[in-house]
Amino acid sequence: MPATPRDESGRRLSPLAMIAIFGALVALSAVVLVPILATALGGFKTLGELRVNLLGLPQHWVWKNYWDILAGHRYWQVLGNSLLIALLTVALTLALSSMAAFAFAHLKFFGGKFLLSYLLLGMLFPLATAILPLFIKVRDLGLLDSYWGVVLPQVAFSLAMAILLLRNSFRQLPGELLDAAMMDGCGYFRYFIFITLPLSGPILSTVAVISFVGSWNGYLLPLVVLDSEWRYPWTLGLMAYQGQYNTSWQLVLAFITLTILPAIVMFLFAQRYIVAGLTAGAVKS
Repeated sequence: MPATPRDESGRRLSPLAMIAIFGALVALSAVVLVPILATALGGFKTLGELRVNLLGLPQHWVWKNYWDILAGHRYWQVLGNSLLIALLTVALTLALSSMAAFAFAHLKFFGGKFLLSYLLLGMLFPLATAILPLFIKVRDLGLLDSYWGVVLPQVAFSLAMAILLLRNSFRQLPGELLDAAMMDGCGYFRYFIFITLPLSGPILSTVAVISFVGSWNGYLLPLVVLDSEWRYPWTLGLMAYQGQYNTSWQLVLAFITLTILPAIVMFLFAQRYIVAGLTAGAVKS
């Protein structure tokens, strides 16, 4: 028999409460899924039908919209640029944040708490608030119109959340593991590589997905840093379907549908690890 739903105190939920929770979940799912479905269906319509039938099913399914995008060089070029930028961002974020989080979790040094608090202040400021200083710094470093000019600022703004999640997760590993490793002559570096990281797969997956999706959907920073169209990610590649007097919205919607698929697929495959990672790493310690 299926388990009876209970609240946080362990009491059984009443049928009315269960109906209310189910209704809230359905409403929340609709808020997320309806725009995605409308975007996907809009890619199968003509521009005229899209203007009069925004949310309904297409009267005539125009597969040519998707085929034209998939057969074109532009789509694969911007998809490759977005993938390269996102993978570099994820790799650097995981490498830097995991080492920093391990140090904050297991090493005691002068000013450690102050330094951690200083790093966590980065969560209070979105990237848009620092776009002008970022542009000046990227220009001074000679990174304008380069992938690194986008990757490095994204990594910097991803570190705060990543360090917070990873530090809390590392602190929850049994202390006996570290004591036993030290008694066997294992140093901090080997303990980090061979014990901590293999046991932290869920939280590492969580940080990777958060960083990947944030980089994949980035628009403002690539817009400011990149000048060459052949370096544009998909968020800027949308401008190819916008003319001076008219915009091919059916192609824009088809393009958006095809480009958000990698992020959705990655989230679905890593969903189990994301839930486990947030449960293990987002607890205050």
